[in-house]
Amino acid sequence: MFSENKKDKQMTEGSSSQNIIAQGTSIVGDVESQGDFRIDGTVEGNVKTSGKVVVGKSGLINGTLHGTDAYFEGKFSGKLTLSGTLTLKSSAQVEGEVVVGKLAVEPGATFNVECAMKGAAKEINNGQQKRKSEKSA
Repeated sequence: MFSENKKDKQMTEGSSSQNIIAQGTSIVGDVESQGDFRIDGTVEGNVKTSGKVVVGKSGLINGTLHGTDAYFEGKFSGKLTLSGTLTLKSSAQVEGEVVVGKLAVEPGATFNVECAMKGAAKEINNGQQKRKSEKSA
C-alpha cells in the first residue's frame, strides 16, 4: 500500500510533461512551463520553457521564445533565444532575432533573422584578448 504511493509520486516527479497547443487553438498572452511544448495552433506572446519546443506545420509563434532546443516546421516571428539547437525543416519560416547554441537548416526553410551563436561570441572575444596580449609582449 505505501510502496504504491511512493512509486506514483516518483513517476510524477521524474517524468517529463508535454504541453500541446492543438491546431485551431489560439493563445494570447504568456505561457511558461518546465515541460516540452508541441504547438500546432497559434501563440501570440511569450513562451518560456526549460524543455524542447516543437512547432508543427500549422503552428505559429508571434512573440518571444526562451528554451533549450526548438524544432520548427511552422512559423515564428519575434525574438528566439535557445541554449541548445534550433532545427528548421524545409517548411519553416522564421523572422526576427535569434540567439542559439547550434543551428541546423534544411534547404527550403525561410530564415530572415539577425542571428548570433553563443559559442561564436565567446571565441571572438577570446581571439581579441589573445591579439591584445600578443601586442603587449
